[in-house]
Amino acid sequence: MEENKNVSKKSWKRVFKKKWFFPAVYLAVAALLLTGVLWYQNAINQAPNIAEDMENQLNDLAGDQEGQDQEDATTVMQQQEVLMMPVPEDLQVEIVTKFYDYGADAADQEQALILHQNKFYQSDGIAISTSDQQSFDVKASLSGKIAEIEQDPLLGNVVKMEHEEGLTTYYASLGEVLVEEGSQLKQGETIGTAGQNMMGKDNGVHVHFEVRKDGIPVNPENFINQPIHKIVAPDQSEKDKEATEEDTDQGTEENADENENKQEDEDEANETDSGNQSSSAMEHA
Repeated sequence: MEENKNVSKKSWKRVFKKKWFFPAVYLAVAALLLTGVLWYQNAINQAPNIAEDMENQLNDLAGDQEGQDQEDATTVMQQQEVLMMPVPEDLQVEIVTKFYDYGADAADQEQALILHQNKFYQSDGIAISTSDQQSFDVKASLSGKIAEIEQDPLLGNVVKMEHEEGLTTYYASLGEVLVEEGSQLKQGETIGTAGQNMMGKDNGVHVHFEVRKDGIPVNPENFINQPIHKIVAPDQSEKDKEATEEDTDQGTEENADENENKQEDEDEANETDSGNQSSSAMEHA
């Protein structure tokens, strides 16, 4: 063992004594140092690019998140749109004609009748007016499209709007129309001004407002400030049934009156016959 250690020491001493040994060591160290310097410089040069790439990625993520937030906000706003009165928010108005509801009490039904040329008509909407009878702006109760503009001899200027969920709104008795057919309106934008018409002339200056679900009129008062998906049409069969029952009741009352009148006529005839017979008997006596 000692002999092997001595041989190893002698071998290393021989290597150290070689002329090329130390220059080779210096060259190896210099190469390592040069490699380290080059790697360091390359890392410094690449750092701004890496930082820029990271910044771009963060900006892209932030932009995507902002776009998603805006889309979500738009969706929420659309879901939250509710039916509004077709008048400015700060305007004090009153409903002068109600919607004719077959399930309402007699007083409300009476307020839902429109008198025209000595005939009563059931109102499919509500008439809105102010106490001072001054004209006012008529607003879109929902966002939608102007589907039709018409000048009716009885209803005056009429504007029809189409909306989502199968809803349509009608604005009649307009004095001036400020929109064009086919245009898109946002909720609260001005359609025209309130005016007068022949059908509701007793209401003076007003706007006649109707809401229809799948073509069936609904009572606007029941759905003001309600989301549009909650607007539902009444059961048409039930409505027809109520109308039939009402007509039947009226017919029964009329028949009863007729029968009573017939009975009165018969009684009068019998009394007349009795009187004539008595007179004849007195004459023979």
